[in-house]
Amino acid sequence: MQLVFSCPKCEQTVRATEGLTEGRYRCPGCGDERTVPESAWRKEQLCRCLACGEKDLWRQKDFPQAIGLAIVGTGILLSTIAWAQYRPLIAIGILMLFALADLALYSLMKDVLVCYRCHARHRLDSSVTEYDRFSHETAERYRQDAIRQKTQHPPTADTASARQDCGEYREPSS
Repeated sequence: MQLVFSCPKCEQTVRATEGLTEGRYRCPGCGDERTVPESAWRKEQLCRCLACGEKDLWRQKDFPQAIGLAIVGTGILLSTIAWAQYRPLIAIGILMLFALADLALYSLMKDVLVCYRCHARHRLDSSVTEYDRFSHETAERYRQDAIRQKTQHPPTADTASARQDCGEYREPSS
């Protein structure tokens, strides 16, 4: 089992494997130690996010999106070149070959669970087919909730200046 999450204290991406079965894990960047609530597991099935405790999780394929887009882009580029050279059968063959490769990768990749709230990724050893796929309605509810919390608790001057240096936060111009 593995948990990939963003530490709430230092905002560093953490990959935790040690201590998850004992109910504790630690951020190597800041040393923040967190406990896994007992309510996170029900009958050896994950029912809450181990990072934030949220109950809404979705499953997705554990495959880097950038690689998937590069494969699709390469297939489009090669088929376009074949089509431009007036070889439609080769162009269609290239598209079909890349579609079969995509299908093979899709069927071979395992699923991971992702939290709607904190986007932590849970790589479990057991099957996760019981969980639902991504729901736009649920994601929009969490997105709106995050916006609402930001407007209720705007960043302080210290965090605003630190984030502005990194390009993450821009103070509204008056």
